[in-house]
Amino acid sequence: MQSLPAFSDPDLLIGAESFSDAGIYRLRDDLAIVQSTDFFSPLVDDPFVFGQIAAANSMSDIFAMGGEVRTALNIVCFPDDEADLSILTEILRGGAERVSVAGGVVLGGHSVRDSEIKYGLAVTGVVHPGRMLTNRGAKPGDVLVLTKALGTGYVTTALRNNHCPDDVLKAACESMIQLNDVASQEAVRWGANAATDITGFGLAGHAFELAEASGVTVEIELNRVPMLPGALRLAEKGNLTRANATNLAYVQKSIEVGAGVDLSAVASGFLFDPQTSGGLLVSLPEGAVEEYIGGCEEAGLRGGVYLVGWVCEEEAGIGLRIRR
Repeated sequence: MQSLPAFSDPDLLIGAESFSDAGIYRLRDDLAIVQSTDFFSPLVDDPFVFGQIAAANSMSDIFAMGGEVRTALNIVCFPDDEADLSILTEILRGGAERVSVAGGVVLGGHSVRDSEIKYGLAVTGVVHPGRMLTNRGAKPGDVLVLTKALGTGYVTTALRNNHCPDDVLKAACESMIQLNDVASQEAVRWGANAATDITGFGLAGHAFELAEASGVTVEIELNRVPMLPGALRLAEKGNLTRANATNLAYVQKSIEVGAGVDLSAVASGFLFDPQTSGGLLVSLPEGAVEEYIGGCEEAGLRGGVYLVGWVCEEEAGIGLRIRR
């Protein structure tokens, strides 16, 4: 979209520029809508769980902007001439369950016949224009926290290869189903300067985009990066997606690698593993980190909140620094 003509409207607060997670349009001084859409093919065999994951992933962009979900429209591709419609019913039921938990409603949607199942949502949320989150405001001295462990790409690839242990899959599904609403609400509450959700470009890619949008350099400490239970073992067995390599290529020219860091090592690969319904990466003033973590825990956020890096003054040619 960067090659298309830009829209000029004083109420268009966030458009397609600066790697934004969702668009924001102001309706009045105290109210703006947040909009995003996402859909993809099944990652897991259980249609209800797939619906939950796809819906959580679609709504994550709204939460990354500090918004609250209000409505959703189903986006469906389904081979109704080949597959039983009960499968689609379960997918939609899973999606509706997550939208309901988020406090929103499903208004309907649209379906087309396709040879491959695909599902997701077009989501509309609301936010106060003065309290929205973006990926543009990270400040030197901020601390970066991550609200979910990494490794869903390795897990779902192993599942496609028919050698993912049940307990590892269960832990990954629980993570992907978890909404980012609490992480978002607490980020707004404690004055986060920036936020983004971690999805297809992996932690490194989205951290790099935050750095670019904010005009800073971001440092990630590799030893602090959390991994889903069992995901390291699957990574060691070579369950890589094609996106691992493309994600590395995307940021490689702007990475500075610290002493003792080997980007070809298995553990380093978690920085580039594409995530489905990943957590938020939140840039917080140092003095607000403990309150943020405590607030997330009090509000029932499962899985933990992890301090993974820092924001530094911009250094020419370095968007992302990886150190041990």
